[in-house]
Amino acid sequence: MRFGILIVLATATALALSAPAVAAPSAKVAALQIGLRVKGLYGGPIDGVSGPLTRRAVLQLQRSSGIRATGKVGHLTRCELGRLGKPLLGQRALSRGRVGWDVSVLEFRLRRFGLAGRKVDGRFDAATARALRKYQRSRGLAVDGIAGARTFRALARGAKPVTKPRARSTTKAPRVRPTLSHVVLAGEGFLTIGRRYGVNAGAIARVNGLTLTSVIVPGQKLRIPGGGPVTRTVRKPAPVRREARLTHRVAAGESFFSISQRYHVSPWRVARANKLSLMSTIVPGQRLTLPRGAYAGTSAGQDVSRDVVRGAIDRWSATYGVDPKLARAVAWMESGFQQDVVSSAGAIGVMQLLPESWQFVDEVLLGEVTPRTYDGNVRAGVRLLRWQLDNFGGDARLALAAYYQGARAVRERGLFDDTKQYVAVILQLYGTV
Repeated sequence: MRFGILIVLATATALALSAPAVAAPSAKVAALQIGLRVKGLYGGPIDGVSGPLTRRAVLQLQRSSGIRATGKVGHLTRCELGRLGKPLLGQRALSRGRVGWDVSVLEFRLRRFGLAGRKVDGRFDAATARALRKYQRSRGLAVDGIAGARTFRALARGAKPVTKPRARSTTKAPRVRPTLSHVVLAGEGFLTIGRRYGVNAGAIARVNGLTLTSVIVPGQKLRIPGGGPVTRTVRKPAPVRREARLTHRVAAGESFFSISQRYHVSPWRVARANKLSLMSTIVPGQRLTLPRGAYAGTSAGQDVSRDVVRGAIDRWSATYGVDPKLARAVAWMESGFQQDVVSSAGAIGVMQLLPESWQFVDEVLLGEVTPRTYDGNVRAGVRLLRWQLDNFGGDARLALAAYYQGARAVRERGLFDDTKQYVAVILQLYGTV
């Protein structure tokens, strides 16, 4: 009897080892299966595994919709799924009543937190909210049943559950440095403020109940957290000493764009530093003040031609469904198609992305780290522009304003005067670069 059992176990083990490997379940595939099921094209389980039934349903959808039948799921294929084919996870906050691809992805990830399989249907209801609150509680997030930027960031990072705190120590904790306050100046971001005080930018955002992607505006007061024990009162930091600005005398045939290329700065900021617009006329002999960060000479990085940059913009615009003329106008406005431009606020590259904005695109919108090259900068910038377009229902004027000023500030405060000028110039550049 024992010998027979050993034979059975050995046979089962051999069969298990010889069985083909099964792909790991994907939340995106599960969202696809939900959309295909509603279309009546898929009758299999919502398991997140792209098997024969799923692939056959995708091909059938593509053929019936006049899309090239490749079996690969892109923007056009998802659009054919209707409300369940968009938007992508992270493009909007999710709460009860929402329906879409992003809800399906979220629900599939919440199965481990008590969401029944039959409830994974792309519709955010009470069951979804309960599972989401359980997830938020386990990760130390605000337990509100609403999926926002912090929840998306935790999902992207695969945040580990928060463990219970240890028993309190009887040793008296050291005094902590008092919290300072800082009034935001024009052009400042969390990164520049953090550098000024020697404090991590993320810590500044957290102590103010914000995230690195939150909008801060001139005049807003922020608390600056301290660090480590101190024995004396921290005084207000000394004012930052102004640095001397470079100037340039305009030569015959020069424009804001040729000058900006020479000094590795944004043409838009050259104009603004002189209280002009990009459409203003400059004449030979006119002296221009250059913005902070300008320098003459060659760049330390690899030189990339404007044609190469333009090609990258067109390629990523096609990938994310953005009008390439609009994306080119933004890039030309921001940097003149230069990859080595760095603004005084710390915005970098062709699309002039702040480091915290680039990090947001990587972690929330893309779910992967883009290379810190001209191509990676263009990809992240175009993806951010797509996100702003989705935020404002495809309204190019508001999306451009949000790209420059921030979406929250646009909604709550309207367009600032310099934002209106920024948008007007880009719309004038549309189709010309």
